[in-house]
Amino acid sequence: MDIKDHIRGIPDFPKPGILFYDISTLLARPDAWQVAMGRMSREVRKFQPDLLAGVESRGFLAAAPLALKLGCGFVMLRKKGKLPGKTIKHEYSLEYGTDTIEIQEDAVQPGQRVVVIDDLLATGGTMTAGVDLLRKVGANVVGAAAIIELTFLPGRKRLAEMDVPFTALVSYDD
Repeated sequence: MDIKDHIRGIPDFPKPGILFYDISTLLARPDAWQVAMGRMSREVRKFQPDLLAGVESRGFLAAAPLALKLGCGFVMLRKKGKLPGKTIKHEYSLEYGTDTIEIQEDAVQPGQRVVVIDDLLATGGTMTAGVDLLRKVGANVVGAAAIIELTFLPGRKRLAEMDVPFTALVSYDD
């Protein structure tokens, strides 16, 4: 099965000139979603994770079912102010400005093997921020994965510079 057949491109979203790769059509087809999660679980299992860290919010959609398949835990990396209890935050730079992601203070034990999961890797800004945050709380970030990789953007290179191996189910070159 070609997973790309179940991902639709939406032109000019969220702004003109951007082609948005929408996984909602993949999620809506149980056979395709099952195949996608099976393939991702085979790839992510190679990292031998204790925890999967889903990046808000579409990363949750892949990380939670993968954690169940792999028999490991799931933690959320969320935007500022969205998690209850004590949190640890990490501010990171965007093209124009900054953003902040957080994790609950007790979500990761020092040394746990963590894989960061998102739906799509583009520039790598959010995923590398997730790696930084997880390392700040003592995690051993052993890998990163996404359903989609935009290979014409520097995300994979940025992760490699952090010594974080990356895998994706499908890639788009333009």
